Amino acid sequence: MTLTTTTHLNFRGTARQALDFYRSVFGGEVTAATYGQFGMPEGVPGFDKLVFGQLDGPVRLMAYDVPGSDDTAATAGTTRRENGMTITDRSFFQSLRADSLDELQPVWDALAEGATVIEPLAASAWSAGFGMLTDRFGVTWVLDVA
Repeated sequence: MTLTTTTHLNFRGTARQALDFYRSVFGGEVTAATYGQFGMPEGVPGFDKLVFGQLDGPVRLMAYDVPGSDDTAATAGTTRRENGMTITDRSFFQSLRADSLDELQPVWDALAEGATVIEPLAASAWSAGFGMLTDRFGVTWVLDVA
């Protein structure tokens, strides 16, 4: 049996922009289909939003726009670091691990554009590089060196 897992991100009207951003960070190809392409009548709110989106490359992500939601500022939960601990009420983080800091740094720099940095990328007790941020689309990333 072969099993795979792919993170499926839910957005409030910004799925296409998020997938294009992640493609600029990681590379790969975006496939996207709108609700209109799946039969929603033109003129109905959400007609042009994504019902299916996928980035297929070194990092694979799926995304769609929650029907009827156009609150681009909606972010589920908050995350902060206090006294070396992560304090959060979020259900998940997206983790990204690299073999070296040289490999990880450009990805960090790209994700950090417009992001809220929770913990700057730096050496830690367990890694040559560890950092956390919530990107401009509300996804919290944990990046580290193996």
